[in-house]
Amino acid sequence: MPETKSGRDPGYAKYIDHTVLKPETTRETLKRFCDEAKAYGFASVCVNPANIKYVAGELAGSGVVACSVVGFPLGASLPEVKAFETERAVADGAGEIDMVINVGALKDGDFDFVEKDIAGVVRAAGGKPVKVIMETCLLTDREKVEACKRAERAGAAFVKTSTGFGSGGATVGDVRLMRAAVGPKVQVKASTGVNNRRLCDAFIAAGATRMGTSKGIKIVDGNDE
Repeated sequence: MPETKSGRDPGYAKYIDHTVLKPETTRETLKRFCDEAKAYGFASVCVNPANIKYVAGELAGSGVVACSVVGFPLGASLPEVKAFETERAVADGAGEIDMVINVGALKDGDFDFVEKDIAGVVRAAGGKPVKVIMETCLLTDREKVEACKRAERAGAAFVKTSTGFGSGGATVGDVRLMRAAVGPKVQVKASTGVNNRRLCDAFIAAGATRMGTSKGIKIVDGNDE
């Protein structure tokens, strides 16, 4: 991997989903994240469903996508609830959906259920890209690979590592494993722990094309101190 360079580099902006998902998030914080995303040209602002309509309004015409999580953060909602949540988010202006799989079902080996759960969200998204969050810190490598393959079969646009609410985040090894598990039409998103440019570079080298992080400004500005 090339040595990480310092200094501002706007080329990193396209990788960043500027993420604000804490339960105490206020409108003031949402406005700040939207303004930052517009100023830096980030790919999206990723928020909870209750905030998507406001964020979509703030981002209108900017080229930055409003992204909504679904079934977040546990993934244990009923499939029909995830589908409804997706439909509502899209109606409220979401241009991308980040859904959490049913981790327990995956660990039970009920792979068909996992695939149907994802497929229901993909259908409800009506063509909007769906990113499938696996919570990799809870999974074996076999489970990660199976989840990736099921997500691809269900029509997902991305497979994604983490919610940020689990016991761990993205690792370079997991990103590499996920990249190898899916075909070229499915992208990989590294999320949680992408806190500086050095790590961002490592994830890009491993095959990630999107990063879920609240540290996008730090990454673009090259401030790894």
